[in-house]
Amino acid sequence: MPVDILVGTQWGDEGKGKLIDVLTRDVDMVVRFQGGNNAGHTVEIGDEHYVLHLVPSGIFRSNVINVIGNGLVVDVLGLVKEIKEIAERGFSIENIRLSNRAQLIFEYHKRADALKETNAGAKKIGTTKRGIGPAYADKMNRTGIRGIDLTNPVRLEEQFRAEAGKYNRVFAEHNIAPLDIDAEWELVRDAAAFLAGFVCDTVYLVNDAIKSGKKILCEGAQAALLDIDHGTYPFVTSSNTISGGACTGAGIAPQTIRDTWGVIKAYTTRVGEGPFPTELFDDNGELLRKIGHEYGATTGRPRRCGWFDAVAGRYSCMVDGVNKLAVTKLDVLDSFDQIGVCVAYDINGKITKEFPASVEELAAVKPVIEWLPGWKEDISKATTFEQLPQNAKNYLARITELVDSKLSLVSVGPRRDQTFEV
Repeated sequence: MPVDILVGTQWGDEGKGKLIDVLTRDVDMVVRFQGGNNAGHTVEIGDEHYVLHLVPSGIFRSNVINVIGNGLVVDVLGLVKEIKEIAERGFSIENIRLSNRAQLIFEYHKRADALKETNAGAKKIGTTKRGIGPAYADKMNRTGIRGIDLTNPVRLEEQFRAEAGKYNRVFAEHNIAPLDIDAEWELVRDAAAFLAGFVCDTVYLVNDAIKSGKKILCEGAQAALLDIDHGTYPFVTSSNTISGGACTGAGIAPQTIRDTWGVIKAYTTRVGEGPFPTELFDDNGELLRKIGHEYGATTGRPRRCGWFDAVAGRYSCMVDGVNKLAVTKLDVLDSFDQIGVCVAYDINGKITKEFPASVEELAAVKPVIEWLPGWKEDISKATTFEQLPQNAKNYLARITELVDSKLSLVSVGPRRDQTFEV
C-alpha cells in the first residue's frame, strides 16, 4: 500500500508545506486533495522562500508528479499566476496535473464571499474572501464549473456567462456594482487556454500509479480543527480537511492508505475568528508570534498564539488516524523558562479531556495547564534527536504521550536541513 497522507492537526499553519517538501525525497507523486488558495504552504530551500497556494509542495522536486485533485476548488486566474511564478523562479511546471473534476473559482465567487462576510457582522467567521465557500456551495448545488470545462471554450463561455449573470442579480439586490462579464470573460478565456494542457483525469492517473507501485503522498490543506464536519463549526473551512478527505478528494480507496502523518506545531496558533482555549494575550503570546513569525502565508494576518493544546491535538490525531507525528517549530520555545501544555478542559466546573462539538462550550473553556521546564538554549543547529537538550526531549515525549501518537519527525527551523527523524 504505497499511499501516505499528511495532514495538519491543529487550526492550520503547522508547517505542512515544509514537511511535504522534506518527505518528497522518497515519493513519485504528491496529490493535493481539498481546499483552495485560501491556504498557503511555505517552503524554504537554502536562502530562498516560496509560498504555494494550489500547486502541491512536491513541485520543487523535478521527478515528482504534482496533482491538483478533484476535491479542490481552483481559482482559475490564481492558478495561472502561481504556475507562471514557479516557472519564473526556475522550476519546471511540466509535472503539474489538474483534475478534470476539480471545481473552479471565478471573480463572482470572491465577491459573493466578501458580501456574505461583510453582512455577517459580529457573526463573521474570518474567511479569506477567496471565494472558497461559494464555490463549494455551487458544487453542492450542482451548478459549478469544473476543470473539464477548461478544455471546451464554447461550453465554458456559456456556463460562465450564465453563472456570472446569476450572481450579478444577487449583487444588484444588495446594491453592489455588477461584474463586467465581458471583461472578466476575456481573462477567463486566456486563463483557460493556458490551463487546458494541464487538465487530465487525475483519478485514473493516481490509481494507475498505485497499481504500478509508485509512492504517493496526499497533501492536505488547513487542518483537522477546520474540517467542515469535525472542526469548530461554523468557524471552519468548507471541505473535509481530515485524512479521510483524501479518499474522496483524490479518488482513492481506503485500503490503499499506509501511513497518516500528522503535523503539529510545538505550540498552538489560529487565524481568523472562533474559540481558542489556550490563546495567550500576554507577553508570552506576543513572544511566540514574534519568534515564530506567525503571520498568515496567504493573508499576512497576525496569527493568534497560545500554549500547546493536547486536548485538541488528541482529538485531531484520533479522527485523522495519525500514526506518525511530526512536531514543528520546536525551536520557537528556546527562550522560555517554563512552557505551558493544556492537558484538560475545565468547562463550567467540569473537567474533561474530550474536545466539545459546541463552540459555546469551547469558548467557555478554562485550560488546565501543566508546566514543563524549558531548555533555554538554541536548538536550531540540531541535526539529530540525540543532540536535543534533555528538557526538549522530555517536552516532545510528554506532548506525544498526550496526543496518543508516535513521534517520527522533529523540525527545529524552516529549512530542509532542520528536520530529522526520531
